[in-house]
Amino acid sequence: MISACSTPCDAPGRLCAPISSITSAPAPRAVPAAAAEAAEAPAQTFRVDSPDLAAPPARTAPAAARNGAPVRIGLLLPLRSDTLGQAAASLRAGFMAAYERDRDGFAVSVIDSGEAAQDALASYAQAQEQHDILVGPLARSAVTAVAASALVRKPTIALNYPEGRGTAAETALPPAMLAMGLSIEDEARQAAAWAAAEQPGARALILTGSAPWQRRIAAAFAAQWQRLGRSADNVDMSALNGYLSDSELVQLRARVQAHPPGLLFAALDADQARQLRVALGADLPLYGTSSLNPGAGRGEAGPAMDGVRLLDLPWQVQRDHPAVMVYPQPLGGDGRRPTADMERLYALGIDAFRVAREIALHPASRFTLDGVTGKLAISFGQGAAQFERVEQTATYKNGVLAPLPATAP
Repeated sequence: MISACSTPCDAPGRLCAPISSITSAPAPRAVPAAAAEAAEAPAQTFRVDSPDLAAPPARTAPAAARNGAPVRIGLLLPLRSDTLGQAAASLRAGFMAAYERDRDGFAVSVIDSGEAAQDALASYAQAQEQHDILVGPLARSAVTAVAASALVRKPTIALNYPEGRGTAAETALPPAMLAMGLSIEDEARQAAAWAAAEQPGARALILTGSAPWQRRIAAAFAAQWQRLGRSADNVDMSALNGYLSDSELVQLRARVQAHPPGLLFAALDADQARQLRVALGADLPLYGTSSLNPGAGRGEAGPAMDGVRLLDLPWQVQRDHPAVMVYPQPLGGDGRRPTADMERLYALGIDAFRVAREIALHPASRFTLDGVTGKLAISFGQGAAQFERVEQTATYKNGVLAPLPATAP
């Protein structure tokens, strides 16, 4: 199952990949960078408006150049997948946009990795023989398979996290593998730290719908809140066709009036958060994740959302950021902006190339990037790879989402 975008797995527009078993593994198809946009299989294409099984083999690191030859990067994506093709197309478009801006000394091939874990393993094994750095896979099951395969000997930047992340059964990453997917659970944990800093000593009321993604981020917020020594209550809200129950909202309003919490955390989507705000008013601080941002052109937030605080990518909420402005904006085939999820994956593609480029230039180092997906801190080539992303804090003002001053959550 893919979780490489900030919006939840089963929310509208969210892309999921079923874990399937395929007994035959076709050979991967490499597409040179110049022909990447013409590759078959993406479910959606994008144009841009530019702003002017043995023991683990020994690990090798790329050099910036070998006798003047460029560093070869292989981008492994499930381009022909019915479920992930659109996500792969968005990510590829962002990756290639970043490559076109900083292509000197690098050559990129786009490789159709397939969606199933076995296909991804075959694609990865072949691509590793022909490239210096691998970027991918994208599907969570494929990342899990590669991480557990003992194949990884060249720098690899996974675009998702292995299954079981954060549990005792978590798949350990090989030293040459860095995972930098987008995680709405990470956003919830950052939101908890942010709310705790802004509302010292406050008791939180966590409001969640019944969707699995909502329960996951509610649990992530609650766990982090507890680690910070804070107390919280939980309220499950039912919804029909996306609308919260009116009777439950009335009951919730009475509860909040009788026993006001210090703050609210909404594990909801943007429309549900708006309904919540209309029912409860704006007196209580309300925090959330990027699920409260439907994206540009996806409906007006309205005054009811003013003051709501959330985390999202700089690409989504900070269009005038220098790191955002230098890259072209994606447009769908109909000339309209893609969905918020597709934009986030486009941004992930940009930062994935930037991280790959930095690792190629400095194979064993610690570095930071002011990225379009957040402030990134990476350690690579010095034992287990480490990756951290701090997303942008934002709030609604006059119905529009605006970034807050740069203070870490």
